[in-house]
Amino acid sequence: MRNLPLTMLRSTAVAGLTAALAASTGLAATAAAPAATPPGLSCETGKHAIDDYTGYALCRNNGGATQTFWVHLVCGWSPDVDGEHVTLNPGQSGQSTAHCAGLGTGIGEITVQP
Repeated sequence: MRNLPLTMLRSTAVAGLTAALAASTGLAATAAAPAATPPGLSCETGKHAIDDYTGYALCRNNGGATQTFWVHLVCGWSPDVDGEHVTLNPGQSGQSTAHCAGLGTGIGEITVQP
């Protein structure tokens, strides 16, 4: 029984090191909710048909006020990129596109930003 405190100390140390390693490498679990389309816009997002590094957001302003949006691409190993800002009056549609650098792993996520 005299090893019980040493066993507890070891398991606590291992848990702490595991958490520190996960946080330092970006592997820590997060509870982030998926990004939602901004209110008043209906959007379709996707990758270009023949280019996995180009993404788009095609949106329609269904609201009663002018809205601005842009596409945001998470590009894996390359820096994330934003597309051009598009301003839509009520009832108008428009598209924002962006392109991840070719050295990366391609598009990992596409979101619409207000």
